[in-house]
Order: sequence, then structure tokens, then C-alpha cells
Amino acid sequence: MAKDRLSGKLAVILHADVAGSTKLVQQDEQLAHERIQDAFHRFSDCIEKYMGSILELRGDALLADFKRPSDAVSAVLAFQVDQADQNSRLRDDLRPTIRVGIAMGEVVIADSTVTGAGVVLAQRVEQLADPGGLCITAALHEALPTRMPFDLEDLGEQVLKGFDTAVRVYRVELSANRSIPVPQKINQREFPQKSGRLPLVILVAVIVITAGVTYWSEYSVPWESGDSTPPDNPSIVVLPFTNMSGELEQEYFADGMTDDLITDLSKISGLFVIARNSSFTYKGKSVDVKQIGNELGVKYVLEGSVRRAEGKIRVNAQLIDATTGGHLWAERYDRKYKNIFNLQDEVIGRIVTALAINLTKSEQSELERIPTDNLDAYEHYLQGRQSLYSYRRVELAVALLQFEKAISFDNDFADAYAGYARAAAEILRLDLFDTLPAHIARKRAYDFATRALSLDPNLALAHTALGLLHLIDGNYEAAIDSCRRGVAQEPSNPDTHINLALVLAFVGRPSEAVPVMKEAFRLDPNPPAAYELFAGDILFMDGQYEQAIGRLRNALEKTEGCAPCQGGAHLQLAMAYAQLNRKTEAKSEVKALLSNRKWVNLEYFRQLYGYHKRKGDLDMRLDALGKAGMPQWPTGHQVSGATPLSNLELQSLVYGHTWFGRSQNKYQTFAQKTTGDGKITYMQFGTKWEGTISIDKDRLCYQIPALLLGRSFCGYVYSNPQGSREGKDEYIAVDVFDVHHFSPMY
Repeated sequence: MAKDRLSGKLAVILHADVAGSTKLVQQDEQLAHERIQDAFHRFSDCIEKYMGSILELRGDALLADFKRPSDAVSAVLAFQVDQADQNSRLRDDLRPTIRVGIAMGEVVIADSTVTGAGVVLAQRVEQLADPGGLCITAALHEALPTRMPFDLEDLGEQVLKGFDTAVRVYRVELSANRSIPVPQKINQREFPQKSGRLPLVILVAVIVITAGVTYWSEYSVPWESGDSTPPDNPSIVVLPFTNMSGELEQEYFADGMTDDLITDLSKISGLFVIARNSSFTYKGKSVDVKQIGNELGVKYVLEGSVRRAEGKIRVNAQLIDATTGGHLWAERYDRKYKNIFNLQDEVIGRIVTALAINLTKSEQSELERIPTDNLDAYEHYLQGRQSLYSYRRVELAVALLQFEKAISFDNDFADAYAGYARAAAEILRLDLFDTLPAHIARKRAYDFATRALSLDPNLALAHTALGLLHLIDGNYEAAIDSCRRGVAQEPSNPDTHINLALVLAFVGRPSEAVPVMKEAFRLDPNPPAAYELFAGDILFMDGQYEQAIGRLRNALEKTEGCAPCQGGAHLQLAMAYAQLNRKTEAKSEVKALLSNRKWVNLEYFRQLYGYHKRKGDLDMRLDALGKAGMPQWPTGHQVSGATPLSNLELQSLVYGHTWFGRSQNKYQTFAQKTTGDGKITYMQFGTKWEGTISIDKDRLCYQIPALLLGRSFCGYVYSNPQGSREGKDEYIAVDVFDVHHFSPMY
């Protein structure tokens, strides 16, 4: 193998692996390895015939480089024809199929290790290929000679992990009734070794890959799991414990055991712990601990199972060195269910001892803490925690209910208070007023967080909840302080880091927020949609618009069934595209947002994002939305040839009167009653809201504590030339929520 031939060189890179190799090995490990090795040896021979060089051949993956794109594609197609023939002769289903990706990029070889952005790009493209298929990048497509016997299907622009710019990808197949080109020696005049000028396509590729290399070197640790390396501190991932109870409804208990271990380990400052979300991507899968260690950048893996029946639990746990696959210890625990917390302490103690970690006194004390003596309370807490980070209205409502039940069984259960506070803070931040009105969500979040910290001042969840509340209410230094306390209490919890980053960005310090955000992604290499959205917002505020788009595209892929998440992603994408003057894409994102929430508008977002500390940051956001085509007011508010009612006209129409009518965008009847002193009762959706009303020049302004974080919002009232009292549409009122057609009835 030519492992010492390249060093920082631009080349055509081929990456291949065996599709579904784990299943093959599970069928017959020895036979699977033999057939995979045979396939790769034949593939290696084919590559060398087409003037390629093998850079690495390991396990179920192969890496090679070529000087000509046509040789790389021809070699792959020639091998795949041969492999299909080989598989057709087998009498069983153990048939290795090789998928391949080819990209143009840089390869760096140092100390016999092959790295570089080109390698990563080829690997990412390969993951888009079908079993037995081939995918290439647009740079390869443009570099292929014309009239080659290949059919290329445009798969469109793909957002690839680790790269800030979408990459166009093509699927390649041999054309019908055509032959694969035979190997040819390289004509030196075709590819000069030294030249003052590069062909245009290579120059473009250099520019793209250089951008990718810059991104890769800057973000490889927090953004990308596959190439992470273990940190200096001992590092560990707790894999989801297997539920051996035979009852699906006990799944939450096995998950809860995993969650508790992750949470407790995250409190240890001398230990690096992978977050729950990334850990649970391996749930239910047959895994190789060495592969997991490489993907997540950790040295140790804890795995196990739990069986619960008749008041007893059995836990099997084992700690494995991911670099060698060797066991540091394995243990079976049989305990009464009431001793669940003592059992968890034993497992944590074994890990701490095995990894030679020195605990501080406060860490020792915190790990010995029993969260509750009431197991009914603990059951409800576990179920509430499962629903907490969903962003879905229904699941957040379920979380509130479960935390309330937990507290009803144990009025001193600090963790349950903290969980409720965090759920209420999320509802407030997302303005989910139909789940919990803003003023109630705010009060309960503050009250429950305060109660939690009075019971246990070290609860990170309560500190981060307070951080979000202080940010929304404009208490900026208190917000930063609360979030920093959360990070200090659970340094390996990505949630504490991402919330601190968000707060820093909104107080006008985005450059400080970015490295904190990176740490969150290092702790959680496979982050949930919520983190991707936060990252997109932070990068946008730091002026890194291309990078923001990459994170937000990832968020869209993870937000199926979550309308608030999808809406947030479309909104932020519109702003980022607008700042890059990509108007068509920006307008497309606004259109996607308005298709589901057609009433949203600039004035609404002016209020919703009103907790920016710097007015310039809010203005930048609104200016970007305006350029993206976001309407100033809800769609359909215009009244032909009309001007807003004057101050005096509004006074005579509003105070002491009741309006009846319908909303235009939400298709609901409404009634609004205003007293002479400006107190208002508004009824719609079968719900009643109360607040105050005032007139500012020619604007009608509302302050309804239950809506829009309790902030005031204003609008205009017009006479409707086509309206009538019978139609209840003599007037049209527009505010940040809707367009209302109404008539004053008394």
C-alpha cells in the first residue's frame, strides 16, 4: 500500500464499506469475514488495474485514491459487476454488497494515518449510496470526460455532517448495453505534474474543499462524532440498558436507569460523559464497542440490562475499554426495588474506582444524595423526564402532569420541581399559550425552580430553567449567572452548555457563545433538533450564516411531527439565506413557514424576540426577515383605499363597547368586551383571555398576560367599505395575531 506517498495532496478519493455488515456477521461471523475479505481483495486488484492506490484496508472499509475521476468510476463499476456475479453463485443469503462514494479533496498522511477533508467527504457521500451502488460529488461529475458510458442521476444538494456547504451528489450506474472502459495508462500530458494553472473544475474543487477543510478543522470536535478523539479526562458513554422484563410498559424504567447513571456521571468534573441523546441512538442495535468508541470519541463503554418483577430488580452491568474491547469489570446485582438508588450508587462507585477518578467532597456528597424515598414519585418523575425535551405541545403537557403527580407523592422531591420548572420555561419561551398561558407558565417556572433549589441548591436543571426565565425577562446578568451555575454543577451535560450559549448570544456576546455551543455538540455528537435550532440561531447571530444553514438543515431532518421545531427551522433559514442575499431560497423558506402558520408576521416576531439585549441584534433579525419576504402584518389585512381610524375615532369605538365578529386567518368567531377604564375580556377558541387595552396615537394596543410572553402588542383598525352590521364586518382590526372583521353591537 502506498501509505507514504501523499501528504496534503488534492486527489480523487474513493471510500467503500460493506452495507449491513453487522447482520452478515451475526449470521456467521467466520464466513462473513472470509467473504468480506475476499470481496475487498478483488476490489483492491480492480483498483490497482485502473491505476488507483489503496490507502487503507481495514475490517469492512476500504480507502483508495486515483489521479483520474474516470478511472475511479470505471474501477467501481467493474468491481460491482464482478461482485454481483459472485453473489449470484452463492446458495445462502450471506452476500456482501459494497457501497462506494467518490469525492475530490485533500488527503493528508502523517504517521501512517490517512486523514483529510477529502476522506471525510467521500465517506459521507458513500453513506448516500444504495447497497452495491455508487455516488459521486458534482466536482467528479464535472471532471468526467464526455461520452462516458455512465448514467448519472442528480440527487440534488445534500447537507453532509461536518461540512457547512451543501454538496450536490449524483448516483452513477453503467449505461444500458454499454461496456466499462478498459484500464489505460495515464497520459502525462493529460495530467501534468507541475503547472502554473489548474483546470477550472479542479480549481473549483480546491475552493470548495478548502472551505471544507477550514470548517472541518474548526468544528471537528463539537460537530462531528465519527472523527472525535477521546479527551484528556477519562471518557465514557452509557448505552441504553436493555429492558429484560418482557413488558413494553417497563421500557421507561430501563431508560430511566440509563438516564440516572448519565446524569450522576455528568456531575463528576474529572469525567467526560456522552449525552443521553447520542447514547440512545444505539438503542436496540447490535453494536461493536470499538466502533462506538471511535464514533463518539470515548474510551469506555458501560452497557447492561435490567429486569424488574415482583418488587425486585436484577441489573447486569459491564464496563468495557473501547480501545481494546476488554472488560474492566462485569457484575450482576439482585436487589429489592426499594433499594434502586443504592444500586445505582454501587454502579457509579465501581466506575469511579475502575477509572481512578478523584471525587471532590461536593461531588461525593451529590452522588450519595437520594432524590426521593417514594418510589411512586420516582416512577412519575421518570415518565415526565421522558417527555421533557420534545418541543411537542402534547408531550410537554404530559411532562407537566407527570411532574405534578411526582410532587403529589413527595412534596420535597427537588428533581420533580426542577423538571416542572424547565418544562414551563420551554412552554413560555415557545409561546405555547394553549398549553399553559404565559403568565401562569412564568410564575410556576419561577416558583418551582426556586423551590427545587431550596431543596437542593446544586440542581443544574433548575439553574438552566432560571437562566431562560431571566433571559426572557431581560435580567441578563442573572441569566448568565444561572446558566454558568448549571454548567458548574453538571459539566458533562450538553443541555447546560447549549443554554448558556443561547443566553450569551441573546445578550450580545455571540463570539463567546460559539465555543460553549461547540462543547455541547462534543458532548452530544448526535444532537436533537432543539440543539440544532439553538446552534443555527447562535451561528446566525455570530454572522456565520453558511454554518447556520447547515445546522438548520439538520434540524429540519429531525423535526418530523414537531410543528414548532419545523417552523423555527424555516424561520431561521429564511434569515440566514437573506443575509447571504440568496433571495429565492429565503423566500421559499418564508413560504414554507406561512403554509402552516399563515398569520405569522414581522410585528409578531418583533415582540417575540424582544429579549435581545442589543436593539441592533433585533433590527438585524427583522431586516433579514423583511428581505426574505415576511409580511409586516398577518396576510389579508389590507383594506383598499382605507386609512386607520384616528385616536378620537378609536376611543369612541373601543371604550365601553362589545365587538362581535370573526377572525380571518383562524376562522373563529370572537367577542371582545372593553370597559370604560380599558379592561378587556376577549373570547375565542372557547377560551377567555383578560387584560388591558390602550390607544397610542392611532394604534390600538393590548396587554394580555396570557399571550406573547405577557408583552404588549399593537395594531390598527379600519372602516370596511363593503361591511355591514348584519354581516358583523363594519370594521377590520389587525394585530400581530390575526385580522378581525367585526361590528360593535353595544
